Amino acid sequence: MDREHISKDKTILLRQKYIGPSCKLFFKSDPIKIVRASGQYMFSETGERYLDCINNVAHVGHCHPKVVEAGNKQAALLNTNSRFLHDNLVLYAERLAALFPDPLKVLFMVNSGSEANDLALRLAQAHTKQKDVIVLDHAYHGHVMSLIDISPYKFNHLGPDAKPDWVHVASVPDRYRGKYRNTEHSLDELSTLYAQDVEDQIQNIRSSGKGISCFISESLQSCGGQIITPPGYLREVYKHVRNSGGLCIADEVQVGFGRVGSHWWAFQLAGEDVVPDIVTIGKPMGNGHPVAAVVTTYEIAKSFAGLGVEYFNTYGGNPVSCAIANAVIDVIETENLRENATKVGNYLLSRFTILMTKYQLIGDVRGVGMFIGIELVKDRSTKEPATAEAKHAITRAKQEKVLLSVDGPNENVIKFKPPMVFSLEDADHLVNILDRIFGEIDDSRQVEKLTEKELIKRINGASMS
Repeated sequence: MDREHISKDKTILLRQKYIGPSCKLFFKSDPIKIVRASGQYMFSETGERYLDCINNVAHVGHCHPKVVEAGNKQAALLNTNSRFLHDNLVLYAERLAALFPDPLKVLFMVNSGSEANDLALRLAQAHTKQKDVIVLDHAYHGHVMSLIDISPYKFNHLGPDAKPDWVHVASVPDRYRGKYRNTEHSLDELSTLYAQDVEDQIQNIRSSGKGISCFISESLQSCGGQIITPPGYLREVYKHVRNSGGLCIADEVQVGFGRVGSHWWAFQLAGEDVVPDIVTIGKPMGNGHPVAAVVTTYEIAKSFAGLGVEYFNTYGGNPVSCAIANAVIDVIETENLRENATKVGNYLLSRFTILMTKYQLIGDVRGVGMFIGIELVKDRSTKEPATAEAKHAITRAKQEKVLLSVDGPNENVIKFKPPMVFSLEDADHLVNILDRIFGEIDDSRQVEKLTEKELIKRINGASMS
């Protein structure tokens, strides 16, 4: 049994007393107390082992020994701010820049994805001398005020007047449930139709006598429901935006560093000729250590410097953060984790697709690499979201020691974005658990049409027997 400092009950009481009530807790009615983690597994205070299918932050595996060693070694030697010369910063910057296509060769080191996206907006405004931003519906870009303003995932819940007038929302290119669907259009048509929606927003901005600062999008939308962008979409959107004088920002905070398998960055799925003006990276960059960055061009960086205001970030680019971030790249490369993402991801997609033929509950399976979504529906023809069933599925999975989460505007998409060391054996275990859970739900639904509360009660009774 791993050591805990205080009992679980006391931990809960202290959290309720001292931690803000808006801070979300997984499995609130029966939370898990985690005291240790290794690779793709997390361990409770009672020694129970959980298979982690949701922690994209622990990118190369929880507490990877090489990453831990790099941080410990540098922390014992020096940690200071970037106003002093230090080799770790410049050597890491050189290595990271080499992973990006030209002309993305200038870095600003920060501490979180939110800091990175906030800085990206500042860079765009400095370069274009404009403020208006185009975003995608259901997008999430961070928790600071400037990013809540451009995150429909957040401001959609704050009332009809929450969106600032300088923010313009285009339809998310959701080929399954969106404004245009793959049952009615080819992928090329979907790309053009959804890109035209962005062009319409540009024309609306221009008609009001204003210009566009930038278009910002997650290269693959995560909180919005694991959305896989039609192949030609970004190419057409970037063309529209640049023709209007705006910049293109790719938010890779969730999906960067090889999660898609075939490429280091998810925007590269759109083709070698599709290159953003600014890229933001974070979460997986330090494998749990707070480090992030903005990558841009010399021209844009020069415009920002031209404001005459120094950019200084106390902890951004410190020696310890850079040592850890460098070790993360080492592990990705030496352990072939991109290749593993492709192998395991393709295997899971095929297994989930087989489950889809077995259960009408599954409306769609989509993904690339280790970024997969399973959308649950009550009826495939109407696509009515199976929200209660999705929430129940992840609760049942937790009972089976598998950690999953749901997201999307209807909270009916089961998300899969695990540490990249997730194996084929883990994949089989996950699929077998979900097969069992979907079977329980399916059995209950076939008995009679039940209310959501009755459904959960019926399933819980079956799972306890």
